[in-house]
Amino acid sequence: MVPSEIRALFAMVARPEVVSLAGGAPYVSALPLDAVGSMIGDLVAGRGAEVLQYGSAQGDETLRELICDVMALEGVQGSADDVVVTVGAQQALDLITKIFIDPGDVVLAEAPSYVGALGTFAAYQADVVHVPLDEGGLIPSALRETLDRLRRDGRRVKFLYTVPTFQNPAGVTLTAARRAQILEICAEHDVLIVEDNPYGLLGFEGEPMRALRADDPDRVIYLGSFSKTIASGLRVGWVLAPHAVRAKLVLAAESAILCPSNFSQLAVREYLLTQPWREQIKAFREMYRERRDAMLDALDQLMPDGCTWTRPAGGFFVWLTLPEGLDAKAMSPRAIADRVAYVAGTGFYADGGGRRNMRLSYCFPEPHRIREGVRRLAAVVEKEIRLRDTFGGVEHDGPGGVHTPGPGIV
Repeated sequence: MVPSEIRALFAMVARPEVVSLAGGAPYVSALPLDAVGSMIGDLVAGRGAEVLQYGSAQGDETLRELICDVMALEGVQGSADDVVVTVGAQQALDLITKIFIDPGDVVLAEAPSYVGALGTFAAYQADVVHVPLDEGGLIPSALRETLDRLRRDGRRVKFLYTVPTFQNPAGVTLTAARRAQILEICAEHDVLIVEDNPYGLLGFEGEPMRALRADDPDRVIYLGSFSKTIASGLRVGWVLAPHAVRAKLVLAAESAILCPSNFSQLAVREYLLTQPWREQIKAFREMYRERRDAMLDALDQLMPDGCTWTRPAGGFFVWLTLPEGLDAKAMSPRAIADRVAYVAGTGFYADGGGRRNMRLSYCFPEPHRIREGVRRLAAVVEKEIRLRDTFGGVEHDGPGGVHTPGPGIV
């Protein structure tokens, strides 16, 4: 087990003078906190004996039914009997890895990939093999080539892990055409897909994308979370899995935590039953769109030549690539000294990649703070470029075949 590069930043970026573009904390202050507080108070006062008691390892049945209604917005037709409520989607990742992975087994993951997933895979001693992505998401031809190579080497892939919609950390979204290709390739190679989808309802353009699970319920294990659409502190997520896998998930959950928090589950259940949650998601979308726009506008105006970045259509993150010869990880302490923080790209690779990359988060700071953070960051990058031009740049011995998204991205 190794520490998260994001968690390691927390003590430094908590200082009020530092503009943090690092963590992906949702802006929970946008919730109607008075109404939610009254709802929770009434829930405990009226049903405290149930709310404060142990619950089922699989999760509250009514909540599981409501989760099916939420997933239906992305085309997923699931049975409440095949939903397992978890302590955030992170626990779901842990349970799936525990069930499927023996030391040395192969897990495929996007390059770059969610740092929390990579930490879980490492803890269970999986061999993570990256598959590159670009502005259209995971590259199908690269996936097929990787699977063919591993098959020739006699190695079996246990599953493909993907965040297809508003990906963390790159912010890109797998296109509809590629979704069909990814499902087809995985079917040909008999590979399970773990679809992690915490941001799917937080798009800024049109209706939600159709989930992978919607088109292949037998091969796709779907992970969801209320951390981004209600509140991360409640720690309520879920897994929708094929029936045989669901049974193993319940057993694994019982051994790990006995049961998820009944209080948190019933608070989420009450919220979905009594609060205008669809309208609240729309409010979140508009707020995050404004902050995304503030970041992209500031990057366009202030970032020096040679930098490129993604333009997300939803979610929380922009993925920035520095000019040749610069090292985002080495630059991070100097950025913090200049009162701005980001997450270096190395934390999102299992194989040493990402030295020229950084993840920028726009979800938490106010727009004026985002602009100020980008101004400070641009000044740091300009200083690094001058140092490179004077003393020479850093050579990166990155792994072959790992792309950052991608040619033509501004």
